[in-house]
Amino acid sequence: MPKIVIVDTDFENNDFEVEMATNAHVDIALFNEREPKAIIHNAQDADGVITSYGNFPAEVFEALPNLKVVSRTGIGYDSIDVPAATRNKTAVCVVPGYGTEVVSDHAIALALSCLRRINEVDADMRAGIWDYARHRPYGQVYGRVFGVVGMGEIGRAVARKASGLGFRVVCSSRSLVPGRRTPEGFDVLAYEELLRVSDVVSFHTALTPETHHLLDEKHLALMKQGAVVVNTSRGAVIDTIALAKALSEDKLWGAGVDVFEGEPVDFDHPLLKAPHTVLSSHVAYWSEESGLELRTRAMQAAIDVVTGVRPMDCLNPEALRF
Repeated sequence: MPKIVIVDTDFENNDFEVEMATNAHVDIALFNEREPKAIIHNAQDADGVITSYGNFPAEVFEALPNLKVVSRTGIGYDSIDVPAATRNKTAVCVVPGYGTEVVSDHAIALALSCLRRINEVDADMRAGIWDYARHRPYGQVYGRVFGVVGMGEIGRAVARKASGLGFRVVCSSRSLVPGRRTPEGFDVLAYEELLRVSDVVSFHTALTPETHHLLDEKHLALMKQGAVVVNTSRGAVIDTIALAKALSEDKLWGAGVDVFEGEPVDFDHPLLKAPHTVLSSHVAYWSEESGLELRTRAMQAAIDVVTGVRPMDCLNPEALRF
């Protein structure tokens, strides 16, 4: 009987995955350790593994020559050495598109919460303070430019929703040519120009060597003093130390951040002490609906590979052993 090992999990239990494996006549084992040494130990006899945040450098694949698939409960794969997996004939599967609606909802919510100072006024109310003027200025949608960095599925959904609210939307993406328009009618700008003209800048790009600290101190200096930064992509896309410094020096309107460099975040991080921030604990991807889709598709991909069925959303189909 083929075996799948859940090497780490982001969920309160894995009863759902156990039921799927049982129904597919696949053995399953459960652990919750992310580091390579533990993964190697726990997955020695595995045909496939499921991971949420496990680290899979080349050494993992070298130590597990019989591993057929790594299926991640998420979209990104920056913690998985895909070329090493391919050399080992290990398929890598992800779940693109599962969180498009909920992540885009969250990005818009962060932007509006910053513009309207929602969390700051809420904190006052709970402290018995009725004085909206303490937190001026307040912003509105009309007349503002919403810049979207990265126009994949989530970025396009954010652009659509921002436009529907009344923002003028501009965008920047490696796949788009500055000076043109998207099919939806959004102006495409060079990244630096987008930073200069936008009142809200929302990041929706994968983390790669090219996008690491895409928004750093130099690029923050290009932005309007009244700009809002939103990040629901990957923590390291933004230099969060530089972002905290800019906020503390009153160089930005505010920031809405759902992802951090290193998670769980260090609660002494300067960003948690910076003013005019709305912060959430990497929750943008989760709704009950999106979570069910995520878990189903990740588990099904692993089951498919270990039972000889071609999976959906495989990053390296050339690694399949059938």
